[in-house]
Amino acid sequence: MGTARLTAFTDGVIAIIITIMVLELKLPVGSSLTDLGQLWPGFVAYVLSFLYVAIYWNNHHHLFQLVRRVDGLILWANANLLFWLSLLPVATAWQGRHFLAPLPTLVYGLLLLLCALAYLLLEQAILRRRHEHASLAEALGTGFKDKASLGFYLAAVLVAQWLPLLAVAMYGLVALLWLVPDRRIERVMAGGESSRREGTAQDQKAKIAGADTAEDNDKTLGIPNLQGRAFEGGTAEKTQTIGHDESGVGSGHRGT
Repeated sequence: MGTARLTAFTDGVIAIIITIMVLELKLPVGSSLTDLGQLWPGFVAYVLSFLYVAIYWNNHHHLFQLVRRVDGLILWANANLLFWLSLLPVATAWQGRHFLAPLPTLVYGLLLLLCALAYLLLEQAILRRRHEHASLAEALGTGFKDKASLGFYLAAVLVAQWLPLLAVAMYGLVALLWLVPDRRIERVMAGGESSRREGTAQDQKAKIAGADTAEDNDKTLGIPNLQGRAFEGGTAEKTQTIGHDESGVGSGHRGT
């Protein structure tokens, strides 16, 4: 089956996740800057979670640019990713209300780790059919950023109980690491487009060369050109007609 329904469903779920997160932002009680400033922890947590959701959406979009067919395992792996992402609004709200508290910071990082693992499982579910997704396997390569991200998440979860500020900083560092969409897939896609354009140009050149070769062979074998024959035949016919008319005119003079 194709990827259209899977990507459409994923886009819808991610849009709902972002909507729920922004609805968790509370209005200030008063109208002063002090009242507004009291909301900064929740806003920081929202910005961080929004970045993560946007990163997953961007990379998911790039990933399925190189996928042509999906099966049941890919569908379930994608649903697993969406399950963990759908918990981000809850963890974000808790983190925002108790900013830099050890346990909410730890739970937030653990959820980010589970989301990353779910995305890797989705990649593996796709790559198990390497003969169908050879270009994607080439693009993903060794996955250095994937491994580095998992290492940062694990380290942040371990230090969250004692240094929650450092843990949040590490969450932000991983987000910055993935802020630019995966260039590996973009390079493969660009290479594929160039190859297709070159292939089309070569096909056109081959057709032109084949036509020229056929024409040369016809001349070598003594096969006249049809257009030339038609032209010569038309010229001869016109010449005969003109000669016949002139003959008729001459006969009239003699009769006279």
